[in-house]
Amino acid sequence: MAGGDSRYSTRHPGAAPPAADADTPMPLILYQRDDCHLCDLALEVLATVRAPEFESVFIDDDETLETAYGTRVPVLRDDTDGRELEWPFDAARLRAFLAS
Repeated sequence: MAGGDSRYSTRHPGAAPPAADADTPMPLILYQRDDCHLCDLALEVLATVRAPEFESVFIDDDETLETAYGTRVPVLRDDTDGRELEWPFDAARLRAFLAS
């Protein structure tokens, strides 16, 4: 990736505890951009729902991710089954996504 690593994990109060194996990737990924007000709103919804730990991936410096998610961010992806929840989502939609 150009510009360095665009991934980091995000923990917030009420998040599920981290996996025992630190090398195991987190199943939830939030694709977002730098300075994105919609992404900030998505983070607020995730915190309100007390979503499990997730990985934040900034797409700005990655051509492949930019092509896939450029106009769609923020997008929450469940890497275990490939499902994606696109913005806009509220607490009810997020809870339903996490429960399914």
